[in-house]
Amino acid sequence: MAVRRPTNALALAVLSLLAERPMHPYEMSSTLRERHKEESIRLNYGSLYSVVESLEKKGLIAARETVREGRRPERTVYEITSDGEIVMTDWLSELLSEPTPQFTDFEAALSLIATLPPDDVVPLLERRLSELTLQSRAYDAIRQALPDGFPRLFVLESDYQEAVRAAEREFVAALLADLRTETFEGISIWRRMHELRAEGADPQEAERRLVEEFPELGVLMSGP
Repeated sequence: MAVRRPTNALALAVLSLLAERPMHPYEMSSTLRERHKEESIRLNYGSLYSVVESLEKKGLIAARETVREGRRPERTVYEITSDGEIVMTDWLSELLSEPTPQFTDFEAALSLIATLPPDDVVPLLERRLSELTLQSRAYDAIRQALPDGFPRLFVLESDYQEAVRAAEREFVAALLADLRTETFEGISIWRRMHELRAEGADPQEAERRLVEEFPELGVLMSGP
């Protein structure tokens, strides 16, 4: 019977650690923290023990031994099983090869941006662009501080984050330019929508007047 794959990214991180060497949960947690994995993986360290328990129940990891250091309580050392290695390899290969929707917070905000008036959006995007620029400068400083020949393997996720950040900076700057110059297509509809709200028009009345003033909206609002 096929092993049901976990969905928690922390489970993949645990499998990857145990593929390196057997560890107890405390060592897993400290290793992930030392490697700053929380900066690139959505980790909830508080759920580590339940994730380990779940992986053991699925037969993806197994208890190897218990150890005691000084007066500390006994700790169970786990190792990855052959099924765990297969699941980890398949899971990681899929993540690397298949683009999937990420549903970022910024994308969600863009999909709802019309809720705010365009003049309110401009300063918010300016603040975002400024913050993105600061983050890129911090990345550049860290990158420049690395010694020559430093293995890129250990900063690959940071390089990716900067590439995404650079693309977002370009997108936000272009969006800001369109809003400032009033060349953003549909901005007159966007503004009028908020004017009608400010005048106290109810949703039905606002929609009727928008379609009346902007006939091109009739096709969109009539549905398929």
